[in-house]
Amino acid sequence: MTWLVTGGAGYIGAHVVRAFQREGIGVVVLDDLSSGHERFVPADVPFVRGSILDGALVLDTLQKHQITGVVHVAGYKYAGVSVQRPLHTYEQNVTGTQVLLAAMDEADVSSIVFSSSAAVYGTPDTDLVTEDTPKNPQSPYGESKLIGEWLLRDQGVARGLAHTSLRYFNVVGSGYPDVYDTSPHNLFPLVFEALLEGRTPKINGNDYPTADGTCERDYIHVADLATSHVAAAKRLDAGQSIEPVYNLGSGDGASVGQIMSTVAQVTGIAFEPEITPRRPGDPARIVASGEKAARDLDWTMRHTLAEMVESAWSARKASAVADDAAE
Repeated sequence: MTWLVTGGAGYIGAHVVRAFQREGIGVVVLDDLSSGHERFVPADVPFVRGSILDGALVLDTLQKHQITGVVHVAGYKYAGVSVQRPLHTYEQNVTGTQVLLAAMDEADVSSIVFSSSAAVYGTPDTDLVTEDTPKNPQSPYGESKLIGEWLLRDQGVARGLAHTSLRYFNVVGSGYPDVYDTSPHNLFPLVFEALLEGRTPKINGNDYPTADGTCERDYIHVADLATSHVAAAKRLDAGQSIEPVYNLGSGDGASVGQIMSTVAQVTGIAFEPEITPRRPGDPARIVASGEKAARDLDWTMRHTLAEMVESAWSARKASAVADDAAE
């Protein structure tokens, strides 16, 4: 079998690609490089540069490479910014998914693993989110991911599409020294860039109804996440039973304040974070149960928070050295 990874040149997608390779499964990448990097794609993996909005290109890729399933990671993933860019968010995440599903249908590709988000829950009124927790997204990003899940569900009813959606929030760490999170909006890159440039890292709000006033999230290691994407793909390919959605959650979580303390400890750089206003669309707390995923998708938290920070920091420093050497 050969699987297509949309967004496979991005931080998460690149880890998924390498997880497929470890399992000896053929993999192809489709990415427009709007936020990904071609250097993240292994040299022996076919790479197609283009957008999922280009239906003809998607169809050609599926047929040319005899794709048997898709892991759909491509999308616009910035919850806070989506409040200012709702139309762009819907185009990338909703229209893009619709175009992809139409091409899959025409090419008779009937299996998909969808990269969804815990943002579909909004701010839940429970300490531990399960897959059945009511959905109340509070940003266009979260809304677009929920609509994506509906598209898969409806295509499953109409055309027999085999599918599952994986919901998660803060993905951190690195499994490889040459792949790291380059997002200009995610917490770890923001903190690391500040430290590398001699600036003070910032916390967006410390007046949330949490233990230390900062947002609480599931922080999960990207390599663990990638392993479960491949486990889901293998389950679909084998025709085994699978849930329509899974939470990839820690069952515990950590606050932004805890992250800052751990970063200072791991890097050896002492700092007191600057407190800035809240970001629009940021819920106070999302911590999810991963019990179903642990049962079906080889999901487990294999890394401590300190190990997540250490792996991310090491990869970022390695990339800085490589960039300096290339200049």
